[in-house]
Amino acid sequence: MKELQEKYIEVILESCLKLEKNQPLFISYDVERRDFVRMVAKKAYEMGIKDIYFDSSDPYLKHDALKNLEVEELKKLDFWNKEIWNIYAKKNAAFLMLASETPGLMKDIDSKKLTEMAKYSLETRREFDDLRDKAKVAWCIAAVPTNDWAKVLFPDNEKPEEELWNKIFDICSIKEKDPVAIWNEKIKKLQSRANKLNEYQFKTLRYKSSNGTDFTIDLPENHIWASGREKLLNGKEVLVNFPTEEVFTSPDCLTAEGIVYSSKPLSYQGNIIDEFNIKFEKGKVTEVHAKKGEEILKSMVNICENSNMLGEVALVPYDSPISNANQIFLETLFDENAACHLALGDSFPECIKDGPCTDKNILLEKNHLNKCDSHVDFMIGNKDMNITGITKTGKNVPIFKNGNFTEEFN
Repeated sequence: MKELQEKYIEVILESCLKLEKNQPLFISYDVERRDFVRMVAKKAYEMGIKDIYFDSSDPYLKHDALKNLEVEELKKLDFWNKEIWNIYAKKNAAFLMLASETPGLMKDIDSKKLTEMAKYSLETRREFDDLRDKAKVAWCIAAVPTNDWAKVLFPDNEKPEEELWNKIFDICSIKEKDPVAIWNEKIKKLQSRANKLNEYQFKTLRYKSSNGTDFTIDLPENHIWASGREKLLNGKEVLVNFPTEEVFTSPDCLTAEGIVYSSKPLSYQGNIIDEFNIKFEKGKVTEVHAKKGEEILKSMVNICENSNMLGEVALVPYDSPISNANQIFLETLFDENAACHLALGDSFPECIKDGPCTDKNILLEKNHLNKCDSHVDFMIGNKDMNITGITKTGKNVPIFKNGNFTEEFN
């Protein structure tokens, strides 16, 4: 297990983040996994890194604080203050976000309080987000199992954490001889798919599925479909999600019409939202319903300005490695790469021509790319999802049929 973990770390630091000697490194992580973070630090020091900031978080301490303190008292704690992210972003640090979950932990916390604190965190790290949007910051999200997360996923397994590690290693090809070569080939294929979509410059996407999804949204002129590898302004290419299976772009946020139904549960702020639907009119959410977590869903949609409009559309085949693992991970990093998804909130400037060099207020005004402090992905793809691209001349081009890309885009 340790050898595979070391190989996983090596791929993340060297291939995903492209970490350079003497470059500062910022690591955010669940305090339970400080043993893994020690391994990350050891490898980083061997690579010549001298400045590492360890941003640990304890979800149980957060829970107890939320349970017992009011919002103004909570803001005095370091848990939600992200100013240090801004400081390291300005130092040209590489950011490694180690994602872990504690599903259901916050189910007894008032949704309004959760929303207020999430909003406060976003407000305190705006400089980081701005530099990231301008493609000036190297960053990568990768998952690290915790025992509590693994026990929820594998309640009958005597070694649930080991089982989750093995799932991650399999999905990320860590057990293979040369995972970097495998991922280079995968990204090459994803980029080829994105290039084919870019050639069409579709005006509209239309989604239909037997579960009730009936939805359209326009794409702005000169939009760009991208894969998970982002090219920074300094020329370095980093893999921001590890793993990734998606091609994505940012839509015209004023044009969403219709209704979409979830295909997977969403883990959000320590709560589970499941079996939900979202209705849109003239770009904005007008109605939401959920069998589980409806109040949390309502809070999520209204967490801040423009969080009720879309910032991303992403295409992921139903027949993909993560989907074929037949495992709901309750972690967006994995679940979003098992299904087509949308995201409420912030858009991606790199998904429009000259976007990273353009002020986001101008992008919102000119191209209708959403500007928001929040960004939340939710999954809508299933085995009979059909997606049609409609060109400026009105031609209908099948992109997805029965959950997968048509032959033209495969």
